[in-house]
Amino acid sequence: MSRNDWEVVIGLEIHAQLNTASKIFSAASTAFGAEPNVQASAVDIALPGVLPVLNGGAVERAIRFGVAIGATVAPKSVFARKNYFYPDLPKGYQISQFELPVVQGGAITIRVGDGDKAYEKTVQLTRAHLEEDAGKSLHEDFHGMSGIDLNRAGTPLLEIVSEPDMRSSTEAVAYARALHALVRWIDICDGNMQEGSFRCDANVSVRRPGGPLGTRREIKNLNSFRFLQQAIDFEVQWQIDTIEDGGRIQQATVLFDPDTGETRMMRSKEDAHDYRYFPDPDLLPLVISPEWIARVRSEMPELPGAMKARLVDDYGLSAYDAASLTASKEIAAYYQAMLAAADAKPGSQVPKLGANWVMGELAAQLNRAERDIGDSPVAPAQLAGLVQRIADGTISNNIARKVFAALWNGEGGTGPDAADRIIEAQGLRQVNDSSALEPLIDEVLAANQKSVDEFRAGKDKAFNALVGQVMKASRGKANPAQVNEMLKRKLEA
Repeated sequence: MSRNDWEVVIGLEIHAQLNTASKIFSAASTAFGAEPNVQASAVDIALPGVLPVLNGGAVERAIRFGVAIGATVAPKSVFARKNYFYPDLPKGYQISQFELPVVQGGAITIRVGDGDKAYEKTVQLTRAHLEEDAGKSLHEDFHGMSGIDLNRAGTPLLEIVSEPDMRSSTEAVAYARALHALVRWIDICDGNMQEGSFRCDANVSVRRPGGPLGTRREIKNLNSFRFLQQAIDFEVQWQIDTIEDGGRIQQATVLFDPDTGETRMMRSKEDAHDYRYFPDPDLLPLVISPEWIARVRSEMPELPGAMKARLVDDYGLSAYDAASLTASKEIAAYYQAMLAAADAKPGSQVPKLGANWVMGELAAQLNRAERDIGDSPVAPAQLAGLVQRIADGTISNNIARKVFAALWNGEGGTGPDAADRIIEAQGLRQVNDSSALEPLIDEVLAANQKSVDEFRAGKDKAFNALVGQVMKASRGKANPAQVNEMLKRKLEA
């Protein structure tokens, strides 16, 4: 049977580490990279008689997330004990939320794919709840034993649970990327996947189209978008092959091995009753007032969806361009700073030209140099000055690339006048004077009679060759639009 005979059903559980300075129930530091077990307090290692104290900063970040996704922020939520054998969580249970999570519902709209085949889809969220992270088991450095590092134990997490709304690994990755961008945008998580700040668990099942949901398997701790896609694709094919060969899917927790590209079973999957949840007697219910929510809402930055709509409505950008420019907090900040430095007005060329340069030449150079946009040698104000000179006809796009290269290399100084200084110093100003262009065009026509005859015989390519010759004669400084117009006029005379 074909894979098209099956429908894939995917839901994601994402653990976002909240960027508080201290842990969720203790004053121990959350800084990454410390020596093992130097950031584990008496609360974290569960010494007798200690009591947890809730970190208000973690709660505020959960509220911020709830507001950002249009969810209900529960006026009252409850912490529970999730009983489970954790070798790296000394008290033997995890403090989490079960029946009454702090964030309920909400949705995120994602853009899937590129070009003409791209489409938007809204993924509903079930909940987001606060919980503590476990420590870390270390196997590589110990022969026949495991070491335990409790520095991470008690680090605040927001576990974000989606509905099973995704139907392919491509959709799952698009959702994970959108969520990753959002938690960084609203500054609740640094999103560093290599350090474990943003981890994905994927619940995957297959079914006949329109049939009942199949048995799911949960792929744990995926720490890159590439691994997320590879793991889901392998798991989907494995489940289809198993069922078609007469086998049965058992609910399980599985791990993905990046070296083999395969998933393997770790343990049978537990249900909620296996964890024996009950309210934590050491923590009072979490009560969040309407005033607290209102204050957080008033302090929120403009969200990616709102900025995207504004760029389309105010500046006439395409939905694709607007989505690309709001794909990350840093790209959006750079583009906004560029618009501000150029004093860009709706209806002007600057917003579209600026978008092209940010997504094109700048992105390509940053990629080649393996640099982030926040570390760009070309500042937003410098790019604004360059884009303005393209818009007003001072330089062409081709000449602008020479100016950009000079800016990248540190020439021209700082500020919006940097491009002007390079243009003047290198004599790059575009020739717009028809009296200066006319003799050049006449010389080219006289020296290229064959191309003239071919154009008049109906060969359009010959015209492009003549334009190229004029641009060469002007050392690239002739206004291309003016050259086209004057050449046509002379050839058709």
